[in-house]
Amino acid sequence: MSGCCSCSSNTAFDGASAAYRRVLWAVIVINAVMFGVETVGGALAGSMALKADALDFLGDTLTYGLSLWVIGRPGHWRSRAALLKGASLSLMALWVLGASAYRVLIIGTPEPLLMGSIGMLALAANLGSAGLLYRFREGDANVRSVWLCSRNDALGNIGVMGAAGLVWLSGSGWPDLAVAVVMAGLFLYSSMSILRQAREELRMAATPA
Repeated sequence: MSGCCSCSSNTAFDGASAAYRRVLWAVIVINAVMFGVETVGGALAGSMALKADALDFLGDTLTYGLSLWVIGRPGHWRSRAALLKGASLSLMALWVLGASAYRVLIIGTPEPLLMGSIGMLALAANLGSAGLLYRFREGDANVRSVWLCSRNDALGNIGVMGAAGLVWLSGSGWPDLAVAVVMAGLFLYSSMSILRQAREELRMAATPA
């Protein structure tokens, strides 16, 4: 979910198709499974970046479920759902920043091989999700945000893999921390983008034609 951006509200497709619903269900399952995998892997590897990415998978699972629920509902429902998505991303960013600060205060270096292996699995999951969503990349805010989240999550996984390599080379946990902080920044950026767009959509809906 990290890296969702604002998108054009001028496109018509709102996700109300059986094909899109099937794809969205598949992506929800992929993200839910990867949340479990990365939660366990992050604990075993002692990796804050993996834990942050696991939180991203959880956030994506919940927000994609919300996106599925509001399909076909009035525009103001979808805009309010987007406000909720933005607020949840802000909370996730604060959690990642707090956990990263805690990590600085303790001694420990994540296990790079496990971290990198799970990072590759997460990358494959996000690339698969983005591939499924690619043909639905244009649409309203609710539809397009799902595509952008999956696409940008794959970029975040590349960062996790890069951190694993740097941890292995340096023997230090600082690269892992740096990636976790960058991911927190992406959560905040995404949150601000979604909140700004949702407020604009609500304002337009309240303005008489």
